[in-house]
Amino acid sequence: MINCLFVGMGGFLGAVFRYLMGMIPVPDKSGFPWITLSVNVIGAFVIGVIAAAAAKNGWGNNHMVLFLKTGVCGGFTTFSTFALESSSLLEKGQTGMAGIYMVCSLALCLLAVWAGQKIAGIM
Repeated sequence: MINCLFVGMGGFLGAVFRYLMGMIPVPDKSGFPWITLSVNVIGAFVIGVIAAAAAKNGWGNNHMVLFLKTGVCGGFTTFSTFALESSSLLEKGQTGMAGIYMVCSLALCLLAVWAGQKIAGIM
């Protein structure tokens, strides 16, 4: 149960950081989602640093790692976890599985968003 508290506290902070990032005024009027792209890149970088530091120092899934990786990064963006898992598969030489995972994640999530929008539009 204590692990859930650490993840929850980190998730709260990550979600608040994500909300605040969305409030940054972007002068570019092209409609390109610069803030979301920035959030995803920042989250991927941070989770990479945390995962590497945890592995290097033998931290495993201690409370601070759960707080930062699963909580803060997870609350900030789940894309960071996707990027870490894809990178881990590639590092293990599982390029086929990594490719399938990346393509399926992108395609299925886009399909799920489309389906959700269609279902909500019908109801």
